[in-house]
Amino acid sequence: MSETTQGKTTVAPEVLTSIARMSALSVPGVSRLAPISGGVNRFFKRGTGDGVRIETEDNIVYADLHLILMEDINIREVSRNVQQNVARAIQEMVGMDVGHINIHIEDIDYKDDEA
Repeated sequence: MSETTQGKTTVAPEVLTSIARMSALSVPGVSRLAPISGGVNRFFKRGTGDGVRIETEDNIVYADLHLILMEDINIREVSRNVQQNVARAIQEMVGMDVGHINIHIEDIDYKDDEA
């Protein structure tokens, strides 16, 4: 009996979005994802309001993540960690190459007692 199976695996864009979202949120210093508003994105249901915009072209993933970070962290370090974490997750879990992961810092969450 042959163990070779012929066929094709496809990955829904929502899967890539979920991987990117969970990978970003697991990085220390990331508070939450910021809603994406305005522009062309508001005309499309997919990718709006969840802080992640994913595009694929020729089996290469391009991502934009809109983040709200915690206070008193190094923004550059957290951004780099998010990029590395998301790229590694996509490459390992789906086997797709990553073209770029753009990080957009939308806000900082400050503790309520300091406001």
